[in-house]
Amino acid sequence: QVQLVESGGGLVQPGGSLRLSCVASGFTFDYYAFGWFRQAPGKEREGVSLISATGGSTNYRDAVKGRFTISRDKAKNTVYLQMNNLMPEDTAIYYCAAGRIATWTQARYNYWGQGTQVTVSS
Repeated sequence: QVQLVESGGGLVQPGGSLRLSCVASGFTFDYYAFGWFRQAPGKEREGVSLISATGGSTNYRDAVKGRFTISRDKAKNTVYLQMNNLMPEDTAIYYCAAGRIATWTQARYNYWGQGTQVTVSS
């Protein structure tokens, strides 16, 4: 059974940090690229960061460059999103997705997690 399980969300003050985790199971982790996407209330879901199957290529939306870092650990079948200097506009539900290529096109992803809430507020 394919599963993507996100964790690590929560309430944090502006300027704080969180690390999101996405644990994958039920498919061959090494064959898949991953993306982190987010959806804020009343807005469409948008791409945040991508990582290739090998981990050798990463990409970020402009709004998070220099603040967020995506990584993957094949030994743990886990993808991470380290988020630093969080801002209120980062508040959203964050989703992990797996697909055969790293792309901003959400329809290209085969598997999705249920999401984890990130709230940035003082």
